[in-house]
Amino acid sequence: MSADTETDVFEEHRPLLMGVAYRMLGRVADAEDVVQDTWLRWSRDDRAEVREPAAYLVRITTRLAIDRLRQVQARGEAYVGPWLPEPYVTESGATVPDAADRALLADSVSFAVLVVLESLSPLERAVFVLREAFGYPYAEIASLLDRGEAAVRQLAGRARRHVDERRPRYEVDPARRREVTERFLVAASDGDLDGLMSLLAPDVRLVGDSGGKAKAPARIVHTADKVGRFLAAVVPQAPAETSYRFVEANGGPAVLVLAGGEPDSLFQLEITDGRVTTVYIVRNPDKLRHLAAR
Repeated sequence: MSADTETDVFEEHRPLLMGVAYRMLGRVADAEDVVQDTWLRWSRDDRAEVREPAAYLVRITTRLAIDRLRQVQARGEAYVGPWLPEPYVTESGATVPDAADRALLADSVSFAVLVVLESLSPLERAVFVLREAFGYPYAEIASLLDRGEAAVRQLAGRARRHVDERRPRYEVDPARRREVTERFLVAASDGDLDGLMSLLAPDVRLVGDSGGKAKAPARIVHTADKVGRFLAAVVPQAPAETSYRFVEANGGPAVLVLAGGEPDSLFQLEITDGRVTTVYIVRNPDKLRHLAAR
């Protein structure tokens, strides 16, 4: 295999590898590092015996991601305030035309699911991602992870039950989510408390992730009254140079807030039956840096 060919093969599979790594880690920078490490191994390994490059590359990526997750857990790092994944720009509209596939994409990279996945063990998370997000057969997952198929099935069942028990039900139709998000943005920007209250579910939550590096609630805010009053008081105070840009992140519409042209925050809504059930706000600058070129 020539150098050009080995590069072409890797680049063909890069989106798949990035998808696996991000779902495993919930961090864009870490996922990119894992994919780069996969490339380094791919470029120096003997590929003469590699019959299925995709399986070979996914195996390396998954194992590297498991190792990284174990390192993070071993360090026991404390995070300041609520934790959310780094926003991941998906842009599925042009590449995932089928509605069922879009729903699967939205479900597998949504903030709601990735937050739940943080509570799984690295192996459970790997099995869940490979099975639920990418549809790998149990036998192939067992081969990728050097585990018996029976053990993989047990891991998959345990992970599935854990996610199902904790994952909220939410609207995945992008047009509906976009419509509600636009109305929400207008009401919040105008400080229109009545407009916000008409959109918020009674038990709505606001989850703000700053990592202690920006202003955001230190705890999750509960109930429509508290969330509505917080947003109506804070959002209209944004500086005059603040602008808003719609992006597709984590499988659904989100709003990137720019201050002086630089990412300041990103928010996304969880919507059920036309009402906002969760407001996710990412303000940690470390998690927004990769959105600067958007």
